[in-house]
Amino acid sequence: MYVRSAAAATAAFLGLALSVCGAGSASAAPGPDWLSNPIVYAHRGASAYAPENTLEAIDLAMEMGFDWVENDVQRTKDGELVVIHDDTLARTTDVEQVFPDRKPWRVKDFTAAEIARLDAGSWFGPEFAGARVPTLRQYMNRVQRNQQRLLLEIKKPELYPGIEQQTLDVLGATGWLNEDRVVRRLVVQSFSAASVRTVHELRPDLFTAFLGTPAVADLPRYAEFTDRINPWYTTIDADWVAAVHKLLGAHGRALEVDTWIVDDAATALKVQDMGVDGIITDKPDVVREAVGGY
Repeated sequence: MYVRSAAAATAAFLGLALSVCGAGSASAAPGPDWLSNPIVYAHRGASAYAPENTLEAIDLAMEMGFDWVENDVQRTKDGELVVIHDDTLARTTDVEQVFPDRKPWRVKDFTAAEIARLDAGSWFGPEFAGARVPTLRQYMNRVQRNQQRLLLEIKKPELYPGIEQQTLDVLGATGWLNEDRVVRRLVVQSFSAASVRTVHELRPDLFTAFLGTPAVADLPRYAEFTDRINPWYTTIDADWVAAVHKLLGAHGRALEVDTWIVDDAATALKVQDMGVDGIITDKPDVVREAVGGY
């Protein structure tokens, strides 16, 4: 089990206050030099070491000392929100064995009860046999129990009309739209700019992120409805990051950059030097050791 030092815990709290709460001048850079280490996000939980998007993966991230986890949300045939990355069940469950005649095994074609029958852990390793695809309600309750923070991705919203409001409804029902969590513990993101805009319009107090790498000339349009631009690390350089930081986002402070998916020390150091605010990774321990993040 990994134990985070008191210094790292303090840095996490102070860094979060600057990164998420908007402390300091809105036009300033994301943080002072002594808090320049990026936040490390456990992508789909500690997904290099446990089956992605399961409760086991976020529990492991907690044991390793990581506050921030990331997940993906989709919708079942009967309208339940579940936490899974792919829009099919084949890669990360035993659906082909349990329902051999239901190809292509799309999430939206199965009920929540059917998905609850599936083993979402054995594909990763026998020690995780019996892990399940959690519902979003189950997931939010576990994140709360673990006292973690969440970067929630609405996955492929074009497949699920109205998923933005439904996601907010679940967040509200589980207590995740109270002021403390909205300000300090929750960010909603998507590859769909329209979906991010919809979330912002429905809940202007909520922090949002757009997944992608817009051209510099287009960044002001995104700044109207989002607080972060979260790009794939191969698509950015220091000049692009600096251009993002020059703009004020939807909450009146400098836009931030959280990049993905960085799993090795050399790349972590490279994006840190570019000035990113956060690193999303399957191997949070590797990235933390490289950049001193939290």
